Amino acid sequence: MNRRMMALGLAAAIALPAAASAADTPIQPRIVVTGEGEATVAPDMALLSLSVMREAKTAREALDANNAAMAEVIEAVKLFGIADRDLQTAGIQIMPRYNYTNKPDGSQEAELVAYQVTNTLSVRVRDLVKTGEILDKAVALGVNQGGNIVFANDDPSAVITEARKNAVAEATAKASTLAEAAGLMLGRILEISEQSFGAQPMPIEAKAFDMAAPAVPVQAGENSYRVQVNMTFELK
Repeated sequence: MNRRMMALGLAAAIALPAAASAADTPIQPRIVVTGEGEATVAPDMALLSLSVMREAKTAREALDANNAAMAEVIEAVKLFGIADRDLQTAGIQIMPRYNYTNKPDGSQEAELVAYQVTNTLSVRVRDLVKTGEILDKAVALGVNQGGNIVFANDDPSAVITEARKNAVAEATAKASTLAEAAGLMLGRILEISEQSFGAQPMPIEAKAFDMAAPAVPVQAGENSYRVQVNMTFELK
């Protein structure tokens, strides 16, 4: 029992000076800043959403009509050099359509009128020059919904790296200004974290097409990539 008490006493004697030393150590002043960096680049591909909707008395008839129309669209798109890997079915929807009539008691009576089948195809166009022609041809072959366009970049890593550098430079400059105003100097970086924001191009929705026009006019513009960094600096 005496040996155990001696061991506990020795441990306490060692711990107390260590705790006192930690309490006496002053907290190093620091500053936390946020910086944002942005970089732009021209898009190198377009993402199209093309939908074919067909309606018939039965679901089978509507599906058959839709299949035939979408098959023509896919074959036509491939003639523009679109590879199989850049074509993807985004969804197939089968819905009944009802006609509602009001009854004398205030309720409604639903009459099944037809079935609607919608097939949506996502197309990745890597040659932007062909975007308008593909849209025009697809509509001529039966695409009657969708038409949304989003311009993107296949590999945005280089422009994101540029945005990161700009964000760090802004955060460092901000921290330096604040430290100088307080009569201090920046020390080493204690912590840094990042939040990236992908390109936010404005989607273009082709709600109506002029069938007499040779091609749908399309402007790609630029994509902007943004990075935000939080940096913690030591102050001297």
